[in-house]
Parts: sequence; C-alpha cells; structure tokens
Amino acid sequence: MSSLEISSSCFNQETKLPLSLPLVEGSTFEPPGKDTNEVEEKSKDIIKFTPEKLSVDEASQLVISPLCGAISLFVGTTRNNFEGKKVISLEYEAYLPMAENEIRKICSDIRQKWPVKHIAVFHRLGLVPVTEASVIIAVSSAHRAASLEAVSYAIDALKARVPIWKKFESLACFWSIYQTHLRAS
Repeated sequence: MSSLEISSSCFNQETKLPLSLPLVEGSTFEPPGKDTNEVEEKSKDIIKFTPEKLSVDEASQLVISPLCGAISLFVGTTRNNFEGKKVISLEYEAYLPMAENEIRKICSDIRQKWPVKHIAVFHRLGLVPVTEASVIIAVSSAHRAASLEAVSYAIDALKARVPIWKKFESLACFWSIYQTHLRAS
C-alpha cells in the first residue's frame, strides 16, 4: 500500500474515527470532545516599539491561533545601500503616543477589510545595523489570502501614516565628518 492510500481497517465503522493515530514526535493527541475549533478566542493587536533586536519567532508565536491556518509575516531589514551610497546602519525615532495610535487605526482598518485573528506590529527604535530587522508585521487568519493582503496593507499604511523617522549612516557621512574634524584640528 502506498503512503497516500488510506486503509479502511484502521477506522471503526461505528464512529468513523481512527482507532489509532500515528503521532509525530512531539505532538499530542486530543481526545474526541475537545474540539479546538470551538474555542472562543479574543482577537489581539500587539504593538511593540523597542531599541532591542526584533524577533521573528516572537512575533509569529504571538499571532498563532487554533482557529487559523495562515500566518503571514513581513520583515523589513536594513540593507547596505541607499541611492548609490553604502549604508552602515539606520537610526529610527518615533513620536510614540501618535505612532501607537496610528498603528491601532491601521489594525482597525485591517479588521474592517479582512477576516483576520491576530495582528502584531514590532518596530525597532535607535540604531539598526545592516541585515537586522527594523519592522516585523505578523497577521493570522483562517486562510492565506486575508493574512497576505493584510500584511501588505499594513506595511504600506505604516510607511505612509505612522510618525517614524529614519536617518541612515553611511561611509560617506563618516568620511565627511572625519574630513571636517581634520580641517578643524
């Protein structure tokens, strides 16, 4: 029998439930009667501004739900160039009360447009070196289309509406400062 064929001998004809289930290492079997689809779970909007490194795992874990089959993520990282200049790091500043309020509005907009469960928006403040995450957006939904569209909307709206400012430090900037310092000496 191929691995795709289902053997009728492993099903009890009366209940139509498998008599024994193969368990994947680390998994647990929930007995009948505990239907995780019936769990009532309140939707969450998680907003975090921090000078610490952002964690994709943390954002992803915060939006997991037994009601959802999709988690979509956007991770924006610092790249090593901008308009032909070599970038060493980005520095982010935000007016936090207004930034948090605007992100809450974006979450509300998302909930009006798509059937999503949880939304997490993390943004780094201060210096963010090349390759590190500046922003992480995670959205869970029952199906992938809603979470993918919501994540795309969220990053576009965040960049357009949220009062977060970035400046970049490049080798050209350091060279200019160094030359100015040498002339002053």
